[in-house]
Amino acid sequence: MADIIYIIGIGEDGAGGLTPDSLSKVQRSEVLLGGERQLSFFSGYQGEKIVLKNGLRAFADKLEEVWRERRTVVLASGDPLFFGIAGYLVRRFGPENVEVIPHYSSVQLAFARLGDSWQDAELISLHGRPIRGLAQRMDGRHKIALLTDEINTPAAIGAYLREFKMTEYEAFVCERLGGSGEICRFWELDELEQGTFAPLNVVILRRKPGSAPAGRRGFAYPDEAFHQRRPEKGLITKREVRALVLSELNLAEDAVVWDIGSGSGAVAAECARIARLGKIYALEKEADNLPNMEANRRKFRADFEIIHAKAPQGLELLPDPDAVFIGGSGGELRSIIALCARRLRPEGRIVIGAITIETLHAGMEALKLAGMATEVTQLQASRGKAILGMTRFEGMNPVYVISGRPGE
Repeated sequence: MADIIYIIGIGEDGAGGLTPDSLSKVQRSEVLLGGERQLSFFSGYQGEKIVLKNGLRAFADKLEEVWRERRTVVLASGDPLFFGIAGYLVRRFGPENVEVIPHYSSVQLAFARLGDSWQDAELISLHGRPIRGLAQRMDGRHKIALLTDEINTPAAIGAYLREFKMTEYEAFVCERLGGSGEICRFWELDELEQGTFAPLNVVILRRKPGSAPAGRRGFAYPDEAFHQRRPEKGLITKREVRALVLSELNLAEDAVVWDIGSGSGAVAAECARIARLGKIYALEKEADNLPNMEANRRKFRADFEIIHAKAPQGLELLPDPDAVFIGGSGGELRSIIALCARRLRPEGRIVIGAITIETLHAGMEALKLAGMATEVTQLQASRGKAILGMTRFEGMNPVYVISGRPGE
C-alpha cells in the first residue's frame, strides 16, 4: 500500500523553522520534492531530490511515479493551502492519500509585522495572474493583502493605484519575510511606484483614517456622472434602462461579460463593479468614443478591457461569455446574435437594448432562430423637471429591452 504524501510548509528560516515532527518526516523520506529554494535548505539530504518545474501537472506526474513505492515529502512555501500547490495535489491524489502540514503563511506573518488583524482583509494573489480587474476588487475595502510576482511588483502596484486615483491607501511592504534580510516598512504610493524590492515580498494596502472614498454605492449611476460625447445624445444607455439591463444580465461575481457597442462604457463600468472577480470586455467601433470609455474606466474604478473593433470582429479571441449586452450593432445584429448564442455559456444571457421597432423585430427573430427563449420589456420612463417652483414630468424615448437565454 502506498504511503501518505506529506506536503510540508516551510518559511525563509529554512529547516530551523520546522517542528521536530516535520523535520523528522523530511529526514525519514526517500524522495524530497519542491522548488529550488525549498530544497536548498536541505543540502545534506541523502535521498532523491526532484525540483518543481514545467508546471504543476508535470510535477504531479513525477510525484505519481514515486510516491507509491517510496516515502515522499513535498516542500512548499508557507501555508501550501494558501494560493499554494496543496489544493491541486489533494484533488489529484485524494485527501486520504495526502497530509498537509502548514507553516505560517506570508500574509499571516506580514500582518503580524504590521500589528493588525487580518480576518477582515481582502486577500488577492497577483502571482502569475494579470493585474487587470484589481481596481474593482479593491475599491471600498479597508485592508487588502497582495501576493506579488516579478511582473506585478510593489512598484507596478503603486503605478496602477495612482492610475485609478486610489490614493486613500498606504502601503506596507514586507520583503524576505522570516529570513535574515527581512525588511518591513510603510510606503506612500508615489514613492512605492519608484521603489525597488526583493523578489519575495507581500504588499498590504490599508486605507488611511478619514480618507474613505466618497462615491455613490449601488448601481445605475446617474447619466451625468459618466463622461460622454456632447452635445450628441443617445450614446449612453440611460440610467433607468441600465437598471433593468443589469438585472436581466443576472451577473455572478466572476462573470465574463461582453458589452458590444459600448459607446461611453457605462454598462461595462457597472458590470465590472458587480462582477468584480470576472472579466469585462467592451467593444466599440467609433474611435471618438474611446477616450470617454477610458475616462469612465478610471473614474468608476472599473478595470474593463476596451477593444476598438466592429462586432462580430474582435469577439473571436475573447473567452466565452456568461452575459452579453448589445447596445449597438452597426447593422450586424443578426450575425452578432448568432455568434453570441453559439459561444454563450450554459445559463448565460443575451440582453439587447433597442430603440426602434426594426431592431426589436430583428433581435427577437435572431434570438429565436438561435434557439433561445426570449422576453421583452418596453420601458418608457419620465423624469421630473422643475418649472416655476413646481415639478413637471418629461417623457423619455421608449426603449425595448430584449432578454434571451438558452431554450429548454
